[in-house]
Amino acid sequence: MSDNYPSKPITLIIPLGAGGSHDLNARVFTSVIPTYLNQAMVVKLMPGAMGQAGTAAAIKAKPDGYTLLFTHNYIDQLQPLLEKLPYDTLKDLTAVCRINYGSGSVVVRADKPWKTLKEMLDYGKKNPGKLINTTGGNWSATMVPTARILVQEGVDANYIPYKGGGPAMQALLAGDGDFMLSFPSQAMPLVASGKIRALASAGNERIWPDVPNLKELGYEVGTMDRIVMAPKGVPEDRIKILRDAFAKLNQDKTYQRLMKRIGENMEFMDGPDYDKIRIDNQEKYKILVKKITGN
Repeated sequence: MSDNYPSKPITLIIPLGAGGSHDLNARVFTSVIPTYLNQAMVVKLMPGAMGQAGTAAAIKAKPDGYTLLFTHNYIDQLQPLLEKLPYDTLKDLTAVCRINYGSGSVVVRADKPWKTLKEMLDYGKKNPGKLINTTGGNWSATMVPTARILVQEGVDANYIPYKGGGPAMQALLAGDGDFMLSFPSQAMPLVASGKIRALASAGNERIWPDVPNLKELGYEVGTMDRIVMAPKGVPEDRIKILRDAFAKLNQDKTYQRLMKRIGENMEFMDGPDYDKIRIDNQEKYKILVKKITGN
């Protein structure tokens, strides 16, 4: 069946809004991967319902390899624990690959008085409900890590959900929030331009030399896996073509240079390896949900 696959452009659904880290990462890899597929990969933003609109569209798509989903672990593995969905992500989607993972940074608008994370949290403790956290949606990759910090410190904050990290950042910049979690591709140019200030970053290393790492400060917040998924039922030979193309992409010098420019890593994982850890991750999220909600 794969004799001439792909013979037309492939649609890549992103279930999040414009300007977030998924959008920015996708713009990079879709510009290079035609070299290895001999066809374009076209980004289609489908935000809504905490990622459910785009996820459902990808799952319902014809399983011919021409519709893929660019999602993350919180939508794929955590969200199904929180509400009854019309699909089962673990059964209805298969991993093509994990492109990389995102380590977020806690950022504030530059006009805020807090110079450290402790200062912001101290303010939150003294003023319950006053801190406004703009997020990319309830239980999103931009909400869960900050919620873990706030729960650990006993800070009562106000969460305002948006349709992805891009709209959440626009709201923050417009003055509709105090802080958020932002990923390097989004945060770095805004920190450099002085529009926002980073208080702490996740991951194993500091992103900015003078900004502490969350691990240094005693917080474990996890990371966001950026995953390319296909609806179940796509022929194995087509899945293999896609997986091989992404593996070659990860070794591409142009791709590596562009990813470095936006400050993102290239911690690639092949689809079969990532599929193995999806079930384990979901079990860990059950414990996390209980901690955050108390239920």
